[in-house]
Amino acid sequence: ALLLGFYVCWNIGANDVANAIGTSVGSGALTLKQAVILAGILEFCGAYFFGGNVTETLESGIVNPELFSQHPMDFVYGMLAALLATGVWLQIASFFGWPVSTTHSIVGAVAGFGIVLGGVDAIHWAEVGSIVASWVISPLLGGGLAYFIFVFLRSKIFYTSNPLHSAKKVTPYLVFLLFFLLPLIILFNGLKNIGLHFPVFATIGIAIGIGLLMALLSLYFLTKVKEEKKESESGGQNIQVSIGLKKALRHLQRVEATSDLGPLHDKVHSLLKDVEELSNTVEQKKSYLSQSGEYCQVEKIFVWLQIVTACFMAFAHGSNDVANAIGPLAAIFNVIKNKTLLLTTTVPHWMLVLGGVGIVFGLATWGWRVIETVGKRITELTPTRGFAAEFGAATTVLLASKLGLPISTTHTLVGAVLGVGFARGIGAINLNTIRDILLAWIITVPAGTALAVIFFYIIRAIFSG
Repeated sequence: ALLLGFYVCWNIGANDVANAIGTSVGSGALTLKQAVILAGILEFCGAYFFGGNVTETLESGIVNPELFSQHPMDFVYGMLAALLATGVWLQIASFFGWPVSTTHSIVGAVAGFGIVLGGVDAIHWAEVGSIVASWVISPLLGGGLAYFIFVFLRSKIFYTSNPLHSAKKVTPYLVFLLFFLLPLIILFNGLKNIGLHFPVFATIGIAIGIGLLMALLSLYFLTKVKEEKKESESGGQNIQVSIGLKKALRHLQRVEATSDLGPLHDKVHSLLKDVEELSNTVEQKKSYLSQSGEYCQVEKIFVWLQIVTACFMAFAHGSNDVANAIGPLAAIFNVIKNKTLLLTTTVPHWMLVLGGVGIVFGLATWGWRVIETVGKRITELTPTRGFAAEFGAATTVLLASKLGLPISTTHTLVGAVLGVGFARGIGAINLNTIRDILLAWIITVPAGTALAVIFFYIIRAIFSG
């Protein structure tokens, strides 16, 4: 049980944590080494200090507990099979670089051995249905919010005549929102796990105070950033011209499509070609400007914002998802110790240490594959795009948890990266990578179920024989 628990934690680090920090690596905000060290520290702290001390042993009520009242050791064999099935599937997914949901995998595995023992009627299918619903809800919410955040940044900063000046005006408000919303994730979802609870208004007040303090600090540091007005005016003009030319192209394409063959059609076609050439020239100039000067200064500002979002996501992930491996492990220990099944299980601190170490070890040794997929193979990321994705994902997780919506952190973040890509057009998305990820998501629950059934029979034959 200890080996399997560590094995699952290792794979959680390799897959779940890796996709949480992948955007920071892909955008260049952090190097792979820096991301691993930073996420490792925060994941471990989240797992140890805020990891769930009390967890539902039957994984959110997936299986009817009456199945195990007469034969509690079947529960032990089933949980061992579920842990092994989850670990194996996560390792397969990590090998191919697929970001999948640990929660979905272990729920499918628990349902698998539940079906073996009690048939399909022993499973709470409404709960499984909510998990399936999260396949759609999570990426749509995360992607939609990230899309609007990136469009807002683009219109309020990059499409202005002076992007750096605009960034200095907008950033303090973003910092306030960031340090208001993200601490709420920790305060609402983390502190309750160690028995601390603040009234809702007190929690919101603390978050507002943190947000205001950090916004004022950001305002101070932003005054130190020098503006280069000449270059920024040129860049802003090129962006505005580029937008106008793209609109003109769309109108001319519609005119060409509806006009009859003849002199008018030829003139429209010739004009369309001239506008296309002009648009390409301006686009190249805009692309060059975006790599230098003021645009680089704007991206540097967002490097720090993205690092902050990555830290919060890693900490919150460690506090919430360590229970996917340690919860079943603690349940197994309690059944062996008490010779009966308990509906709630206390998780010892040494198990949280085991989980934290396993997560960090998995991230450091195997996480680079999923990091590469999320950070580089879905769409090209910059610090502003990465910030929009992570901020959108973090906000979605918070809102969904308070509204009681079924949601997957993994699916939310991948959806957020997709949302940023769609904001730049369908051509900015690697559709082959998206196809592979979607297939992996669909397969996750049935894969966990099938593997758990196989492993359950093998483990029961070994230990009961």
